[in-house]
Amino acid sequence: MNNTETAEEKEEEKIRIKWHRLFGVTLIDYFTHSNYEVELEKELSLKKQYLDIAIIKKRVGTPLKNMPVGLETLAEYNLMTYKSLHEPLDDWAIEELIGYYSNYRKIISPSLQKLLPNKQFKLYAICTRYPTKLLSNDMLMTPLATGIYNVIWGKRTITIIVLSLVAKEIHNALWKLFSGNKEGFIFGSDHYQWKCKEEEGALNQLYRLYKIKGGKMSYTMEDFTKDYMKEHLHVLDVHDRLQGMAASDRLKGMAASDRLQGMSAKDIKAYLASIEKEPK
Repeated sequence: MNNTETAEEKEEEKIRIKWHRLFGVTLIDYFTHSNYEVELEKELSLKKQYLDIAIIKKRVGTPLKNMPVGLETLAEYNLMTYKSLHEPLDDWAIEELIGYYSNYRKIISPSLQKLLPNKQFKLYAICTRYPTKLLSNDMLMTPLATGIYNVIWGKRTITIIVLSLVAKEIHNALWKLFSGNKEGFIFGSDHYQWKCKEEEGALNQLYRLYKIKGGKMSYTMEDFTKDYMKEHLHVLDVHDRLQGMAASDRLKGMAASDRLQGMSAKDIKAYLASIEKEPK
């Protein structure tokens, strides 16, 4: 850590906040019961390249009113990259987003010869702080609202949402939760109406970061971490799943026949013979 880091940044490092997961869980809650669904960390290739967030229109559900600024005109498929407080939104992040769009479009289209139309897709880059280097003077940029910009990148239009700059209005409470400052978080926490109370506990980390006494939620961050691990256990190989477990714990609940699988009769007899020789 360097000397320019703030107390909040040091506290954040100590807490090890999983910003992407928190942001995604909050979006899932916002779109609950609506005509859109949210997918997190969508795997797009055999090399495990992950798109941060996809918001996909459904045939059922209630259309939402008073959407957060920047999301008023969602398409059928809305692909997002998210950069938290200490991550830069730079050229490479935009290049990656467009690459994810290309892969995603191929995956969900009927075939490579019959790709879904471009107009069914929108790309969003969401960041906490203003991307000074990205939005330089030579960038073809159109301001849409406070903290909202459209930029032209090749043949694609990217909507950039700067969470620290969006207006402090009730319909933007979702964004202010992730504005990167205590004042914005308090406003978001006071005005965002959670649909799924069990998800609200995910923000306990942010209450701790900003040293705010929350404590309304019974769903703790420990619960949140366990749930996240359970959801993603399938992506780990056997070695990673068993790492740190004692041999006795690995064998608990297993039948004797299962424990002995893979052992030769000779090894089994030798082990039994050694036990018999041990003093009682």
